[in-house]
Amino acid sequence: MKAYEDPRITAFGLLTEVHNGLMIRLSQDPTGRGLSAPEVSVLIRLARTPGQRLRLSDLATQTSLSTSGVTRLVDRLETKGLIMREPCPTDRRSAYATLTPSGVGLVEELAAENVKIIDRWFTGLLDPAQLETFLGTLRVIRDEVHPGATAGA
Repeated sequence: MKAYEDPRITAFGLLTEVHNGLMIRLSQDPTGRGLSAPEVSVLIRLARTPGQRLRLSDLATQTSLSTSGVTRLVDRLETKGLIMREPCPTDRRSAYATLTPSGVGLVEELAAENVKIIDRWFTGLLDPAQLETFLGTLRVIRDEVHPGATAGA
């Protein structure tokens, strides 16, 4: 077998193709608010976090953005009234990004639209047993390649 025929290369290629196809479908802004994919990702991540807030450093780690990248992204979302910064009571150098009520409402809209897309093009293609196995497999890989993905949660 030639190296390029290795099933590990096929697996990675398929994963990349699935990711790219899904990102194209999910990158369309159903709300018409002009939000980028990383902004939507941050809003949904905050909504799914207990207290709907994360330290900016944890948000950077979870999203694989640099701290300056997260700062700029948070600035944009704060300007739009979707999140607010809160000082950390135990560390003056640190701050939290917290969803505002407007942010929560927008995440509800985004999530409803995203669920339709995700179900049509991803999870809806799998039966419940396949989905459960797939989720477990993804978590094993995620925890190894991105151990900070749940930092601060």
